[in-house]
Amino acid sequence: MLHKGIKDTQNFMKCVLSQSSVTLLLYRHIWGREREVKTTMPVQELNPTHYSAQRAAAVAQHFLNTRHGSPYQWFHVEQVQSATMEEITGVGRKYHVVFSAKEGVSDQSVGLCTADVLFPQEGGDQTAPQVQCSCKGLPAVNTTAQEEALYQELQRSSTLVTGNNIPGIFGYIAPKMKPLWVLAAVASSFVMLKESNENTLYNMAQVANVTQLKSEDKQLKFQYHVLLHEMISQEIIHWQLLATWGPAEGVNVLHTEWQPKCDHCVLPPANTSKDPSHTD
Repeated sequence: MLHKGIKDTQNFMKCVLSQSSVTLLLYRHIWGREREVKTTMPVQELNPTHYSAQRAAAVAQHFLNTRHGSPYQWFHVEQVQSATMEEITGVGRKYHVVFSAKEGVSDQSVGLCTADVLFPQEGGDQTAPQVQCSCKGLPAVNTTAQEEALYQELQRSSTLVTGNNIPGIFGYIAPKMKPLWVLAAVASSFVMLKESNENTLYNMAQVANVTQLKSEDKQLKFQYHVLLHEMISQEIIHWQLLATWGPAEGVNVLHTEWQPKCDHCVLPPANTSKDPSHTD
């Protein structure tokens, strides 16, 4: 009986130890996964002139245009002042950039802008970067009078506006087409924001054509065919955009459609892709 009791006690202890080992291993597994998900690498300082910092600032620029752009407000990065990158395991890379920006039509400075740009980890459901951005001088940019005047002119006109190859040869943009070029740049920012990742750097190169469409509401409607320049690959990418605009509602992009690659397309003069008010 004594021998049997000792043997039963030994079996019981083995069971307890076995269960404890499983519990400990399971705890370590779960705890380890939690630590892995929350692990972040040390914040890395970036050279503001390098592509990684420039790409993050460009994404913030597109974000600004989707929120505040109009035919008389087109924002672009002037200079990246500082940039950092933080890698978050299981999430992606977060960039913090400080840059100076200008409104391109009036050439008015909007001061320093601060942005956080999160590029999601590849293979996840989220593909477009997530952006938070603010600029100190943004409220000072007021183009209400110009926008109302353009809106009334287009509303009252008996002829719908059309145009091709803007800018044209030598970078020329007819004065009456400048607001529609800027509107195309703003509408293109909706596409460029969505399509951007850590390996791209987009800019609008040219408006192949624009057609004003009849509209049943107060918003003006435009069909655009734009050429986007992806500067890393040097590829020219064609997109069709259906955009609406009105002073009250701002710019909205209702539909976008990628167009097949054009092997024979060329860039217009380089100095026209940045300054919408430039003429020769």
